[in-house]
Amino acid sequence: MSAGRAPHDASVASLVSGTTDTVGVGLLVIAAIAVVALVWVLVLLARQRREVHRANGLLDLSRELRHRYDALQAVTKEGVLVVSLSGTVLDISERAAAILGLESDAVVGRHLTDLPVVLVNEQGLSMNPAAVLGYRTGRAGYTVDSQLVGVALPGPMGTQARMVQVASQLVAAADGDAPAVLTTLVDVTGSRQVEAALSRSETQFRVAMENAPIGMALVDLDWHIVEANAALAELLGTTVEALRGYPMEALGTPDSRASERLEVDRLLGGGQHRFSIEKRYQRADDHLVWVVLDAALVRSPTGEPDHFVVQVRDSTESRLQAEMLTHRAMHDPLTGLANRTLLQEVLQSVLEQPGVVDRVAVLACDLDGFKEINDRYGHAAGDEVLVHVAGVLRAATARRGTVARLGGDEFVVVVQDVDGPRAVFEVAGAIHAGLAEPVRVARRRLAVAASIGIALADPETVQGGAPGLLAAADSALYKAKAGGRGRTEVYDHSMARSSGSDLLRELTEALDADELVVHYQPIVDLADGRVVGYEALVRWQHPYRGLLLPAAFLSLAQEAGLAVPLGQLVATKVAEFVASSPDRTTWVSVNVSADQLGDGEFATTLLSEISRHRLMAGRIVVELTESSLVASGTRIRHELTQLSAAGVPILLDDFGTGVSPLSYLRDLPVAGVKLDMSFTSGIPDDPTAGKVVRALGALARELAMVTIAEGIEHAEQAEYLHRNGWRYGQGWLYGGAQPAPPPAESAAPSPVAPAFVRDATRSAPVAADLPTPSGPSMPGMSSGPAPVPPGGRPPSHGTTAGPLPRPPH
Repeated sequence: MSAGRAPHDASVASLVSGTTDTVGVGLLVIAAIAVVALVWVLVLLARQRREVHRANGLLDLSRELRHRYDALQAVTKEGVLVVSLSGTVLDISERAAAILGLESDAVVGRHLTDLPVVLVNEQGLSMNPAAVLGYRTGRAGYTVDSQLVGVALPGPMGTQARMVQVASQLVAAADGDAPAVLTTLVDVTGSRQVEAALSRSETQFRVAMENAPIGMALVDLDWHIVEANAALAELLGTTVEALRGYPMEALGTPDSRASERLEVDRLLGGGQHRFSIEKRYQRADDHLVWVVLDAALVRSPTGEPDHFVVQVRDSTESRLQAEMLTHRAMHDPLTGLANRTLLQEVLQSVLEQPGVVDRVAVLACDLDGFKEINDRYGHAAGDEVLVHVAGVLRAATARRGTVARLGGDEFVVVVQDVDGPRAVFEVAGAIHAGLAEPVRVARRRLAVAASIGIALADPETVQGGAPGLLAAADSALYKAKAGGRGRTEVYDHSMARSSGSDLLRELTEALDADELVVHYQPIVDLADGRVVGYEALVRWQHPYRGLLLPAAFLSLAQEAGLAVPLGQLVATKVAEFVASSPDRTTWVSVNVSADQLGDGEFATTLLSEISRHRLMAGRIVVELTESSLVASGTRIRHELTQLSAAGVPILLDDFGTGVSPLSYLRDLPVAGVKLDMSFTSGIPDDPTAGKVVRALGALARELAMVTIAEGIEHAEQAEYLHRNGWRYGQGWLYGGAQPAPPPAESAAPSPVAPAFVRDATRSAPVAADLPTPSGPSMPGMSSGPAPVPPGGRPPSHGTTAGPLPRPPH
């Protein structure tokens, strides 16, 4: 049995041993699988982590891109709308929602046809929002041509239309997503309104230019015509086509081209915005016409010069009428000779030229027995005689002078460039010879003769200007007539004494006959040229010597003791003028001599007139020369104090002549100074005069005094004076002395109360009461900076151009 179990046990042992090996192998396999699975799990976990990290990165990027997209939409003018192919809104920017009048949160997810938006085309017809904003074709990448649509929006003033430019594009799908429609919207309401306004403006300007009754042109910066209208072409006798590209200055005569170019350069230099000049244009048929040219510079939105708008008006007829009126005002209607006004202007102009001594003579002619001709043959015959005499005088002067008829049978001949007394006697002889031939009048031959008085220009006769030389010729004429018929006498200084007696008698009579008149010269603010006051200047309207200036009679009046009544007369007339002026801020200065103030009656008269007319005392200002102040010493201090206490300002005239001590400026109630014209005439060219002007101006400003400059004749002088502290000015640049202007022509009212216009009950302005040096003022004035001289390019040397072509027949 044991022997039999042995094989059995061996088999069992062998079987157990084999089983054990199989189990070990299985375990190994399981372990290997587990390891592989673990590794796979770890790999998957690592991959998952990477995917999660990548997803987070993409999410952050998406958020960043969305943030940038939203920021871009916030600043861009375009609105963006994203719509699915079915018409559902996928996304909309705030800008797009605002353009459509919607809320963005209430739009996403809704269909286009459900949106509360009304779209219309340019004809005002309704449009389907889905057709405008959504998908319209099935081809990816398509772009709908930009179209203009209207968005009707409710508003407080009713429904309003907003114009929107719309463009759509089909965006291709990515990663299997469905394609979408991307639509951009731009609000062009403002730009379209601006374009429409510009179009209307251009149309209106074009219609106005084409149909304007005066010539108009658009001109480039080179002063060449770009476009012209029919009126300008007609004025110039040519065509619009011929004018295009033509130089503007070539239209005018050669003598006017330089001045025109200078004005153009001033515009381009910024010195002014427009200019107006009168000149002659040469038509295509070579006829000359007078025109008024107005040009304005048009600048671009950036301020740069762009082009000119020019208007050209035919002024030929108006100029001829003005010349005719001027000729009538300056000439005798019967003979065509110069009248008294023109004669005095011409003679004064001649005497102001250098080297006139012994080169100019005046011949006063008076017909002998003319009254008998008038009485016997009638005034018509007398007129024929006067016309005949005028022809004789013209022939005798041989175009070397001026012939004038003063009235009645009085004639005056002014001869220039004479070579001593002999040449003047030759002219007088020619006059006598011409009159010796009888004149046929009313079928009769009448003999005519004339008495002649000659006055040569010499240092004494020219001292009184034109009136003085005419008075000298009158004195010689009186002597000639006293000697008999047809005589000639030459003025000598002994005649002055005898004529002085006659003049004194006539002056005394003139005071009673109201022949003394007051003329007024304007005083202006140098900052803007506005009239702020006047200087009163006395004149003598002599019955047969004409208007005499003060130089012809003032010294005689002072010698004869007539200065005081003359001053009282002037004070009365000035007070009446001031009272009649509607502008309560203008003032008038009156020249007063030391004799007048020393008498005491002038101050009494002036203050009485101020009280009688209820004037503010500062409206009348007293001027006293430095020489009068020094000569009188303390004698007139009481009168000056009396006037100042009553509110009458005192001006020191002829300031700077060096005769008054500076203590007078300190001790006397002087409110202002007037710069002597001898200094004004030297600026700005004379350096010494300039230094004096600056120094005197600085002194006056330190004393808080009003400053006035006399004798201003040129704009350069005015600019220099104002730049160096002189506040006001007067002179020929602003006008000479003229009769009292009517109230409507008085100085313009001032927006501020003037310092010199004080209530009569208040104390006078003294140095402490006057404005500070930064702004001493006179009536009607306010301080301001000095004007800057206009800049500009140097004028060109002219433009050459061919003649204008004539229009075709």
